[in-house]
Amino acid sequence: MEACSLARTTGLWSLPTHPRMFFSLLFRVLPRLLGLPPSLLKKFLKHEHIHPPHMETEVGGLPELPHELLVDIFALLDIPDLKRASSVCSSWRSVYTSLCSLGLYKRPQTPCLFYTSESAGESVAFLYSLAEKKSYKLTLPEPPIRSRHLIGSTNGWLVTADERSEMHLLNPLTCQQIALPSVITIEHVTPIFDEAGALCEYQYSRHTYGSYGLSTGRPSVLALGQLRSYLYVKAFVFYDASAGGHIVVLIHNPFGQLSFARLGDDKWTWLPQHSFFHDCIYKDGLLYAVTSQGKILAFNLRGPVVTTELIMDIAKNILYENIYIVQAPCGGLLQVWRTQEASQYVEDAGPATHLTNTRDIKIFKVETTSEKLVGIDSLDDHVLLLGHNQTLCLGVEEYPHLKANHAYFTDDCELYLFGWKNNRRDIGIYDLANNTCEELVSPQPWSNWPNPIWITPSLTKL
Repeated sequence: MEACSLARTTGLWSLPTHPRMFFSLLFRVLPRLLGLPPSLLKKFLKHEHIHPPHMETEVGGLPELPHELLVDIFALLDIPDLKRASSVCSSWRSVYTSLCSLGLYKRPQTPCLFYTSESAGESVAFLYSLAEKKSYKLTLPEPPIRSRHLIGSTNGWLVTADERSEMHLLNPLTCQQIALPSVITIEHVTPIFDEAGALCEYQYSRHTYGSYGLSTGRPSVLALGQLRSYLYVKAFVFYDASAGGHIVVLIHNPFGQLSFARLGDDKWTWLPQHSFFHDCIYKDGLLYAVTSQGKILAFNLRGPVVTTELIMDIAKNILYENIYIVQAPCGGLLQVWRTQEASQYVEDAGPATHLTNTRDIKIFKVETTSEKLVGIDSLDDHVLLLGHNQTLCLGVEEYPHLKANHAYFTDDCELYLFGWKNNRRDIGIYDLANNTCEELVSPQPWSNWPNPIWITPSLTKL
């Protein structure tokens, strides 16, 4: 299996045999690939007296195009081509840097599956491109990616938890990494130090607010790397346009509670009195969070005091589905209910493992005025991406490589996600029209741990 997957894998930063070949290729295919009129290409060539037949130029003698023209061209390239182009020469690297630092690169990117492979090494990961049907290899900074838990993905950023249960944001394309406030600033975690004053364990409290006020449970003492398996559920990175900064929102145990921190904060802020959250979305300056019973709350995090509004009350009493919340194509809200079936132990290959399979996906439009859910039979020309990522609803007109009226899903069953690392992951494509599933790729190139996760490639710096 590995031999097959590696044969389809390309180094993301790899160049053609010689940069001059890339330069020549770029100008020959620009009109066709990018939809540029031939007259624009002639304008470029005329400006610098460049003639396509004479592109056999050594790297040091590459003809220079105006910086602003290269910016316009590079802004239309897909990320793999853009990264390759940035390695051709110093001037092209400067164009790439400008695009990233000034936020000029806004070309929509088709989501990819982020995964690791045991044979590739502890610090190596891959992006499986849904658009190109092939994988790109990435070498990531310390700590090793295979030693981390993946607890979220939003707008090109992973949220990870290391072997001390500390969280980081990681952009796997730029390798930028940002430490988040320490886990010991979360309401339910207390540090335990040894005689030398070194952190050695955590005390994990299970207190929470319920219908009858504060309830407490007996706290546990956990090893540094053990806490992350008990505490973290799902994390998100949202941009708050009004504040001009980013907010990290964390769903965590006990009982699916919420905490948040702005980038630059030194501690987490707990949002008590509510629990059992499954998913979040940030829309119109409000944080919308849905519970396991379909209840939706909106939190205004902007002021000195967080305010809460009930958008929809409990929609169901059965708790066996995974529930997601996402912005609808029309601008409203959708709830998505995903049912998974759990099988018994399977011992035919290595350590015993549990199997889970997606059985059904239902979609509902949230009617906020009547506080009702209205079933939707079809997404028409849209597609869902479900899993441990921020839930997405995308149009196939903008993302033509995705299948309309389908849901692309990865495994996010909390019960099995961190407890059974040998689990075969529930990853595939669900046809909403006929309620059938198909494999994403066969044979599967990914390791079961860390759990693969959807990510939308981005060059944005925080």
